[in-house]
Amino acid sequence: MAETGRMGNGSSDEQSLGELVRQLSDQSSRLARMEVELAKAELAQKGRQLGIGAGAFGVAGLLALFAFGALTATLILALAEAVEPWLAALIVAAVYATAAGVLALVGKRRVEEGTPPTPERAISSSKQDVEAAKRSAKEARA
Repeated sequence: MAETGRMGNGSSDEQSLGELVRQLSDQSSRLARMEVELAKAELAQKGRQLGIGAGAFGVAGLLALFAFGALTATLILALAEAVEPWLAALIVAAVYATAAGVLALVGKRRVEEGTPPTPERAISSSKQDVEAAKRSAKEARA
């Protein structure tokens, strides 16, 4: 009889187990939706922060350009005390052109060193690994 009582309880346990599984499924779906909404809100907030940061960098770059222009004018005016103003401007322009040429050559060399952008050492190492695996497979067959 004890067995029969358990079987009777078993069907109601199965119903409550089924109900629990359904609730778990519903709650899991709701939790997943809430996580997606949280992720969207977090990405939107981070996007706003990135936009503000990028704008600040842009304004900083513009102000740095203005400062460089003012520094250039200062250099020309300072040199104009020793030489003719046109010659002072020419000297400053020549110094800038020389610096730009040197930086262009350095940049060109660095770009050539980095081209093509393939991980040559990793590829070489991978080829060696493949060859070693082939040798091991041949030795195992022999």
